[in-house]
Amino acid sequence: MKRRNNSSVEAHLLRGGFYLLLTLAGTLAFLRLEARVNVSHRTLTFAERVAYQRAIEEVYWSHRIWPKENLTPKPSLDAVMSQAELEKKVEDYLRTTQALQDYRQRPITAEDLQAEMDRMAENTKQPEVLRELFGALGNDPFLIAECLARPVLSERLVTSFAQEKRGDRLASWKVDANIRTRTMILANATYTLPAISDATTGCIPDTWTDTSTPHAPPGREGHTAVWTGSEMIVWGGDSRNGIVNTGGRYNPVTDSWIKTSNTNAPTAREFHTAVWTGSEMIVWGGDDGSTNYFNTGGRYNPSTDTWTATSTTNVPEARDFHTAVWTGIEMIVWGGTDGLNFFNTGGRYNPSTDTWTATSTTNAPAGRDAHTAVWTGSEMIVWAGGGSSVFNTGGRYNPSTDNWTATSTTNAPDARWFHTAVLSGSEMIVWGGTPDGFSFLNTGGKYNADTDSWAATTANNAPAARERHTAVSTGSEMIVWGGDEGLPRVLNTGGRYDPGSDSWTATSTISAPEARTLHTAVWTGSEMIIWGGGGVGGRFNTGGRYCAQSGTTTPTPTVTPTPSPTSTATSTASSTPTSTPTATSTASPTATSTATATSTVSPTPTSTPTATATVSPTPTSTARPSPTPRSAPTPRPRPTPPPRP
Repeated sequence: MKRRNNSSVEAHLLRGGFYLLLTLAGTLAFLRLEARVNVSHRTLTFAERVAYQRAIEEVYWSHRIWPKENLTPKPSLDAVMSQAELEKKVEDYLRTTQALQDYRQRPITAEDLQAEMDRMAENTKQPEVLRELFGALGNDPFLIAECLARPVLSERLVTSFAQEKRGDRLASWKVDANIRTRTMILANATYTLPAISDATTGCIPDTWTDTSTPHAPPGREGHTAVWTGSEMIVWGGDSRNGIVNTGGRYNPVTDSWIKTSNTNAPTAREFHTAVWTGSEMIVWGGDDGSTNYFNTGGRYNPSTDTWTATSTTNVPEARDFHTAVWTGIEMIVWGGTDGLNFFNTGGRYNPSTDTWTATSTTNAPAGRDAHTAVWTGSEMIVWAGGGSSVFNTGGRYNPSTDNWTATSTTNAPDARWFHTAVLSGSEMIVWGGTPDGFSFLNTGGKYNADTDSWAATTANNAPAARERHTAVSTGSEMIVWGGDEGLPRVLNTGGRYDPGSDSWTATSTISAPEARTLHTAVWTGSEMIIWGGGGVGGRFNTGGRYCAQSGTTTPTPTVTPTPSPTSTATSTASSTPTSTPTATSTASPTATSTATATSTVSPTPTSTPTATATVSPTPTSTARPSPTPRSAPTPRPRPTPPPRP
């Protein structure tokens, strides 16, 4: 009996010790979990969400490019985004969240938001800016999930759901979905702050990385693209579904696309121009793929996702394949065609006053299209193109005096059109193109505006001859890429030209995007982003980021509005952030744009534009040599490019 009792006591002691160990182990595990995650039983009022949205917008605004030619300092966020507009942004993503729950029958969960934060941290192309955004939200995973991840994720999911249903009821969903309360209660939400890559702002030189394709705009060509300092905005063009007035904003920080609003957007068009002003993208001109040309346009504000029409009072004649540059105060458009006439006229548009002023025609170059234009800081230089013939002439326009001065033809490159031009330092570099639509050039020249003189670019190791390619300036090099030698010979090769040493270096083809033409290119300060265009496979909604040189932060102006962002102080937010806009006066150079708002010259004009890629030669009789036209139901008497993909 005594032995039985002792055995019973021993068994109780063993079980007690075992349970104690389990309890200790569980406690340690719980402590480790507490150290790894934040368990939240929190609420966010609508006012708090708006305050945190402001902190996010401050970071993005600090990276927006402000042209150095603008005599006024960069304004504060308050000057470009009102309190009502901040509130609308928050209302929009809350409505979208509610719409998903109502129509998809599945709410966005804490797990969804955690996965979205992890995706951002893993895929970000600008880790330093993502760190600023996290810091602006106090590095609080709850706030990052709710105020940064939720808007991006909800927009992506609702776009996918609308596409799946094959009926764009998105707008009505957003209107119908009520915000039942301006306080969203989030209980038992568990989030972990994801680790952002330790990579610096630089990248590995001479390498390609794909751009994100989920929810990218439909494939297109003849569109425009601008770089804002934090986003690439693409708009318009000829898509698989015809000429469009849609677009998208690619954010490399979150590696995500967001649709641009269609409300009050300009009429669908292609072969228009676009420039970046520092706070808005201005698009103007173009055609509808048939016989209609436009002298209308719009100003798009990415901060508020809103469009404002440009005035048509005293506006230049409707046209396409013109050029446009931004001076810091005005957009200057010049040249182009309406299918019957080649213009040597233009206009200066002031967005502050919404007014147009005609450019002088005294001593202006002969009318032309498919030319190039760059802004030097005081003058617009236009060169080459085609009209009554193919030209190797040009002119320098001074908006302060409204005067034209001809560019020298001594040692000028051969006549051409569909070439590219960038500004590098004090020189305009032109390259490539075609003199007749059947032969192609890999030659170019450097024009010095101070001395009115030309010097040839070397042909040693130069890329293959081509037209309808793109070019950007990094500040020390010109990068050309893509284009065609006449379809179906499209290219995915390129080269970097160093004007100081007059030498070429080939760009890598490893992981390069598919060969294409009529695409766009922008320079971010460290990378060239190309997107869209057409090729043998049709029209693309893909692109690539090419690293040219690590850490370049102050590129010179290029034909594409793509100077790099200027770093400013990071906004921070506590649990109740306050409004503290950081006004910055950046020295980013003024960007200019071609007829496709990229460094490429305007894509070639066509006698019969259509919304399809089908080609059937229908040559036209013109006063200048012209490439093979593309097919369309209604021919129009104008020079035409090689068939489009």
